[in-house]
Amino acid sequence: MIEINTIALLKNKVNEAIETGQTIGFVPTMGFLHEGHMTLVENARTENDLVIMSIFVNPAQFGPNEDFDRYPRDIERDSRLANEAGVDVLFYPQVDEIYPQDGGITIQAGQQANVLCGASRPGHFDGVLKIVTKLFHIVQPTRAYFGQKDAQQLAIIETLVRDYNFPLEIRRVETVREEDGLAKSSRNVFLSPTEREEAPALQKAIKLGIEDYSKHGDVNQAVAITKKLIEEKTSGKIDYVELLGYPNLTKPTDNQEDVILAVAVFFEKARLIDNIILTNKGE
Repeated sequence: MIEINTIALLKNKVNEAIETGQTIGFVPTMGFLHEGHMTLVENARTENDLVIMSIFVNPAQFGPNEDFDRYPRDIERDSRLANEAGVDVLFYPQVDEIYPQDGGITIQAGQQANVLCGASRPGHFDGVLKIVTKLFHIVQPTRAYFGQKDAQQLAIIETLVRDYNFPLEIRRVETVREEDGLAKSSRNVFLSPTEREEAPALQKAIKLGIEDYSKHGDVNQAVAITKKLIEEKTSGKIDYVELLGYPNLTKPTDNQEDVILAVAVFFEKARLIDNIILTNKGE
């Protein structure tokens, strides 16, 4: 595995791959890698000749009261895990390499950013689109891989790529979970032992809610069932529980539409998210 921390050197490697007709699979991350990231790499490794992973904790997507400085970082560990997983190129730039100047041009997410996580994190998805736009242009991937745990982010990136004709494919990868059902996340390390025992209730709650919706088609009832279980089984504070059409993230119109039931819950030192997507085929 080659480790690169400048855009110029990475572009040289990308140009070599393109000139020799290689396909490029891209896995963008913020590091502190876990099994979920490794599953993204596994999918990229299967479908592409060259696999590039980026590790960059993007300040543009953190609000003033959020955990940018506390976000877990361990580049030596991440480098070892990426190499073991089959990554060919690890790109880990510093902030001034990615954002050397600011010309004032911005990218703004649309209405999809006004619900779920975006409702309480104004500007967050603008920052996400800022970094993925830069990385897509630098890496020029054939395919880019994102986990469904961050379903709102995935929907917004898919919309960006579709509406602005980015020349790449977005690959959805199912959420990777612990044995007890908790979605893998870099923020899980911030849970206390008691909170860690409670956290799997998030998946149980959304399973119960989505099963009810699949039977009765009642949005309010499904949301209420989900909230009730989270409140009964955890000490966390609910940020949101919402059931929306997917990927448009608007109110469901009929049972022919894919839907997402998504939750976010604040624990003392971590905010956890989880979701289930129900297709119009009942899957």
